[in-house]
Amino acid sequence: LLNRFGGEGLYILDEPEAALSPTRQMAMLTRMHQLVQKRSQFVIATHSPIVMAYPDSVIYQLGSNGAQEIQYEDTEHYQVTRNFLNSREQSLEVLLSDEGDG
Repeated sequence: LLNRFGGEGLYILDEPEAALSPTRQMAMLTRMHQLVQKRSQFVIATHSPIVMAYPDSVIYQLGSNGAQEIQYEDTEHYQVTRNFLNSREQSLEVLLSDEGDG
């Protein structure tokens, strides 16, 4: 994905994680960091807590009130992922219960 990018660039990416496994998303962070060190900047639309975790990134949440700056741990994507991973069995029980049907 980022092999064609060079230093001193401005890169605007729309959901680059869509075709990437979590491992490849982490590799993307490594490449982004190399490019940031070469004075590149990134604007990324993402739902990925991995991509959002880039150090010192500024995260904006888009909503009915426009764009609002938000802390990483306060994003819905981080919270939902954390809650699912921390209580997988309970989450699956709720998601797959008959009460969830129609």
